Parts: sequence; structure tokens; C-alpha cells
Amino acid sequence: MPELPEVETTRRGIAPHLVGQRVSRVVVRDRRLRWPIPEDLDVRLSGQRIVSVERRAKYLLINAEVGTLISHLGMSGNLRLVELGLPAAKHEHVDIELESGLMLRYTDPRRFGAMLWSLDPLSHELLLRLGPEPLTDLFDGERLFQLSRGRSMAVKPFIMDNAVVVGVGNIYATEALFAAGIDPRREAGGISRARYLKLAIEIKRVLAAAIEQGGTTLRDFIGGDGQPGYFQQELFVYGRGGQPCKLCGTALREVKLGQRASVFCPRCQR
Repeated sequence: MPELPEVETTRRGIAPHLVGQRVSRVVVRDRRLRWPIPEDLDVRLSGQRIVSVERRAKYLLINAEVGTLISHLGMSGNLRLVELGLPAAKHEHVDIELESGLMLRYTDPRRFGAMLWSLDPLSHELLLRLGPEPLTDLFDGERLFQLSRGRSMAVKPFIMDNAVVVGVGNIYATEALFAAGIDPRREAGGISRARYLKLAIEIKRVLAAAIEQGGTTLRDFIGGDGQPGYFQQELFVYGRGGQPCKLCGTALREVKLGQRASVFCPRCQR
């Protein structure tokens, strides 16, 4: 699933080609996503100029003069720019045609993403109760420490909770916990303030590094420019269960936490 760095990579790739451009037409070939694409999307968006492209958690917000297109890439979706008139292949569900001669094409083989319309996106039910962005000053180790008090759940699903902080998905939670030396199975409420301060720093560092390298290419993610990400080459533990730890050589262990695979080093993480 595309995580925050992949979505941010997509935003950075498409924004320069969208901002200031007027939408000439919206072509919807299949409305059956996680939530149906609005039947009047073409009427609402066509003729409008795009004023900005933002990201909130894993949602892309394409802001027009009146209203916002809220897009989520789901499990395997992508948004990329192609030349106007390029024939659509299977699973290419939506084209947003621009007067520049380019169009933004949405592809989603599993149809688990979303393309919704809102006049007030930050009040939309999908975004209303989200926690702070991890790369802002609103998120830090003190927040993690305070929210974790009395929590018996494991620390990994705790930091993956979007009400605590948005966008810390499975890959980057796994890597940040390794970098902070914290066993992902530990009770969230039993971790000290000092260790949470370290963990917050590592979450920020890992996410920022992944964004700079275009995200992590796992299965079929590509950015808005059609290029893959390269952070996968920097992974220390994710997807490496049974392999030797890159720091100490101990065999990495894999367990299930909150229905997700979690890999850790039993020697480096405690």
C-alpha cells in the first residue's frame, strides 16, 4: 500500500503540472472504487482552475477554485501524468484532462482507493479526526508519551494509529522502531518519555529520508512522474524476517501485530 512518503512523492511529482492549469474534462470509466466516484464530478471540476495540490495523511487534496478533489491511492493505485489522448489500459479508471495537453490518470487495479468531492475537505468525515502530520512541530515524543499512558496495546500499532499521528504505516513504523531500538511488541504505556523522544525523532528522520528517495517500491508503486522509489534499498528490517541484522548479525524475527507482519531484531530492540 502506498504510504505517506509515496503519497508525498506523488504530490510533488504532479503539483507543478497541475497548479494554475484549467481542467477541460473529466472522464470516468469506472466509478466503483471504495466509495463510488460522484456522478457529477465532471460537471463540478471541468472548467475550473487548479489552485494547489496538498496532502493530508495519505490523502491527496487537489484544490480547485471551488471545491476539492480528495484522492486516496488505496492498496495499489497511482496518479500519473500522461499525454492527452493516450489510450487507456485496463484498471485506468479516471482521466482529468488539462488545457495544457496533459492529463492526470488514476489507475487502481484493486479499486480500493477513492476520488471524492468536497467543498470543505478538512471537515470531511475521512479527514476530520486525523492526528497531526509527523513532519510538523505538532508531532513530537512528548505527544507520544502523554497519549500512551495507560495503554496496554503494543507500541507498533499505537504509533500506526491515525488519531495519534498520521501516515506512519507498516514499513516506516517497523524501520523507526528499529532505529530507536524499541521492540515493537512492548506495551505502549510501558515505554519511557526518553525513549519516545528518540522514537519521534526517528519517525521524522525515516519518513523524510524516504520522501527524498521517492518512497519505497514494493509491488507496483510508482510516483506521479512514473518513476519508482528507491528507499527499499535502505530498509534495515522490513521484509527481512529470518535474515541477519545489518547491525549485529542476529537473525531477524517476524511476528504478527495488529494483523500486520512485524520484523525486528531481538538483540538490538528491547
